[in-house]
Amino acid sequence: MFAIDSLWFAKIAEVLHVPETSIIAELPPKPEMGDIGFPMFPFAKAVKKSPAEVALFVAENLSQDAEIARRGRVAALGPYLNVSLDRGLFAENFLAIDAIDAIDVIDDNGKNGENAAPKKRALLRGKRIMVEFSSPNTNKPLHLGHLRNDVLGESLARILRAAGADVRKVCIINDRGIHICKSMLAYQELGGGATPESAGVKSDRFVGDWYVRFHRLAETDKDAENRARELLRKWEAGDAQTAALWNTMNGWAIDGIKATYKRTGVSFDRFYFESGTYLLGKDKIAEGLADGVFYREEDGSVWIDLEVENLGKKALLRRDGTSLYITQDIGTAISRHNDWPFDRLIYVVGSEQIYHFKVLFSILRKLRFPWAADLYHLSYGMVNLPEGKMKSREGTVVDADDLIDELRDLALAEIREKEREDAVGDPGEVAEKIALGALHYYLQQTSPSKDMLFNPQESLSFNGNTGPYLQYMGARISSMLKKAGDVREAEPQYGLLSGDAEWDLLKTAAGFENALTEAALHYDSSIIAAYCYDLAKSFSRFYHDCPILNCEDKALAQARLALSKRTLAVLKDALDLICVPFLETM
Repeated sequence: MFAIDSLWFAKIAEVLHVPETSIIAELPPKPEMGDIGFPMFPFAKAVKKSPAEVALFVAENLSQDAEIARRGRVAALGPYLNVSLDRGLFAENFLAIDAIDAIDVIDDNGKNGENAAPKKRALLRGKRIMVEFSSPNTNKPLHLGHLRNDVLGESLARILRAAGADVRKVCIINDRGIHICKSMLAYQELGGGATPESAGVKSDRFVGDWYVRFHRLAETDKDAENRARELLRKWEAGDAQTAALWNTMNGWAIDGIKATYKRTGVSFDRFYFESGTYLLGKDKIAEGLADGVFYREEDGSVWIDLEVENLGKKALLRRDGTSLYITQDIGTAISRHNDWPFDRLIYVVGSEQIYHFKVLFSILRKLRFPWAADLYHLSYGMVNLPEGKMKSREGTVVDADDLIDELRDLALAEIREKEREDAVGDPGEVAEKIALGALHYYLQQTSPSKDMLFNPQESLSFNGNTGPYLQYMGARISSMLKKAGDVREAEPQYGLLSGDAEWDLLKTAAGFENALTEAALHYDSSIIAAYCYDLAKSFSRFYHDCPILNCEDKALAQARLALSKRTLAVLKDALDLICVPFLETM
């Protein structure tokens, strides 16, 4: 829904003698019913009238109000008070503001803006929100699942910042544990001193290949698992040779992962490392053990009993004293609040970890950290390819870089087929941005909670509900505005924008703030993705039905140009929030 003048709420509340917050606005199901509908059901009992009688009573009172009459027409339709807004006045109020003032999230380079000093919206102003996402392991490169996680986390951070929050993006790098030691063991025994450079392989992929090699080794070597576990014990004991190998392989993995972040436009304010937080977690478990929060089994392992919360029993330390994922997550959460006291910490982590986070949050509450009530798990569904589920240990995972390369090459082939190399400038750069737009939009089309299949060919379509279609629409508007130039043959008369296609576009463009509010409150970037598509469709209809450059009425032409310019500004803003690169030319 588009933004509604608060005067309507105030006037209706005044007539009914109720708080403004009790007034609800809805979109009527049919355009002929008006632009806004206010249901009167909630007030029938208080005024001892039927909802239809209440609607009629309010309509009669508001019809006599001069300020309301200037803004639109009111009518009772059954139990609803329906409002038809004055289109010309709405257009003037929306477009008379300089379009640049409307862009409070994007700087002149079209980037979410660290340096743009954007205006803060009031919705979340003063709130400190930390967003954790990505959480890569240093035994493999980022894959398709990480790409969904990354774009959900990055987009959510941008949305929350646009809504006024002070946002801190953090990433935990899982750089220790048995899975890391498996890559190390395979390389130690079979690597022969090879390096990513000598193998001609991207450094994170190089490490990931050794993880796959370990599982192939373990199929015939039944002691391989024990040797990997011994490496973990040596690492935690501080063995120098083991630590040196760990440092080397982690460095390779992290360098490669950060290169992929840069490529996809993902960034972080702070990296945390499991190796730097798990000891704090172990200390807190020791304190909890002394306080009776945890208990020790006969074999020496440490557990917590959460049967009362229907979470069963959970191990916190192995019998040999080595830590588990939950151990480092306890330490990491404490470190983060110590570093940057937050009002909320949002974990963007897959739905397979729902149980884990319920346990983690419960443990932190039992350890009496008051901020444990401010933790939230944004659970998202799995993403797979049409061929089926991916498995890291079997080497069937689709690496992030490989997927982006494939999409880029497909986009480049399309540019060449249409002979657009000269028109687009740098074909390789444009193809890369089309690939990222296709990928990021497709991964956010559905709500985060849903599982999804990623279809590379489908995502790249220039027609329909896709990233490239939205990029094309932005390029189309940009091209039209360039042709119009800066020449003004007449002053725009916004009151002339009264046609149905113009009205639909005005309302849709004005709906951005509401879409942003909904996305920020529900932590759901798919709301912005859907809004972008609605805006593009609305502009397409407007462009088809309403001549702009060839319009004989110059005042109307200038008004339509202003509407086009404002639409482009809003589209740029919205696309940036969901990490879809804007293109002036395609």
